[in-house]
Amino acid sequence: MKYVDEYRQPHLVRTLSDALHKITTKPWTIMEVCGGQTHSIAKFGLHALLPKSLRLIHGPGCPVCVTPIHLIDHALHIAAQPNTILCSFGDMLRVPGSHTNLLSMKAKGSDIRIVHSPLESVHIAKHNPHKQVILFAVGFETTAPANAMAVYQAKQLELKNFFLLASHVLVPPAMQCILDSPDNEVQAFLAAGHVCTITGYRDYHALAKTYKTPIVVTGFEPVDILQGLYLCVQQLENNACYVENQYQRSVQEQGNLHTQSLLNTVFKIVDRQWRGIGRISSSGLGLQDPYADYDAAIQFPIETPLTCRDNGCISGLILQGKKRPNECPLFGKQCTPENPLGAPMVSTEGACSAYYQYSTLRAPYHGE
Repeated sequence: MKYVDEYRQPHLVRTLSDALHKITTKPWTIMEVCGGQTHSIAKFGLHALLPKSLRLIHGPGCPVCVTPIHLIDHALHIAAQPNTILCSFGDMLRVPGSHTNLLSMKAKGSDIRIVHSPLESVHIAKHNPHKQVILFAVGFETTAPANAMAVYQAKQLELKNFFLLASHVLVPPAMQCILDSPDNEVQAFLAAGHVCTITGYRDYHALAKTYKTPIVVTGFEPVDILQGLYLCVQQLENNACYVENQYQRSVQEQGNLHTQSLLNTVFKIVDRQWRGIGRISSSGLGLQDPYADYDAAIQFPIETPLTCRDNGCISGLILQGKKRPNECPLFGKQCTPENPLGAPMVSTEGACSAYYQYSTLRAPYHGE
């Protein structure tokens, strides 16, 4: 299979592992931003192939994980209203809000539907004109275009019963937030390749230069990740700091200009609250004024606090790379995929989920 098998070839993995060992002469700490990369590292046991002085920490690149509790509560509030249909991707249904989750609401009779594409929700709205259809739109820059197209298409169809509850967040501001932290330990980043497929990586140049931090746009297969790490370490060892593109088969510096045009038409940059991290300036996407009629936050207002009861989950520390999942006293005990206390245990990109799935199969990460 093109672009999968050839990036999992054992001899290439061994070659890159050997090369990493040869060039690594000092301790380095590198963050893989994307939860998809975290899962690949755990799934393929790549941490066991790295120099012991090379430490990987996990970033906030899991959109389900960083969706704040008050937005989950808002979705729950909407789902409880009569005559509504709430559409969502499946991984959001088990994310806990303050007191319950969408799956429990669905079990109690709320009309909550799992969709595989945002455009399905437009189809549902078109064929249910007497219902209010709300799409719970969660994601980074990768999924934003499909959600933007759903709103754009709804406007073209002049639908009056379609709305978007937006929880879109942006990667570069989160990276800057991490670098600005007084206890930051990150010395280089593996940037998420699929995000840069949409946005390109022009915005990363200023980050690398300002913070003197290497950034390597990286894919998700074993060879991608090891090559990305090699490029990071090569820069660190040579006291360099710039942006490199490992994921050249998918990413161009300018990104997808047509898709960016759609995003700019439908969305504008707004401040956004991140679960466990707090408000990050200019880190999210909200609907432009011409599309305000489709904003579920306006059409279905709710007074929600930004805090909730403390259940002991340390997801905020995990999402910032300050703690590892197995450093949480609840991990694998009170908190499991069947009974998640926090979003990182639910999502297929969550670090806790990765540790839980593969901890019995793989050696621990270096530094644990």
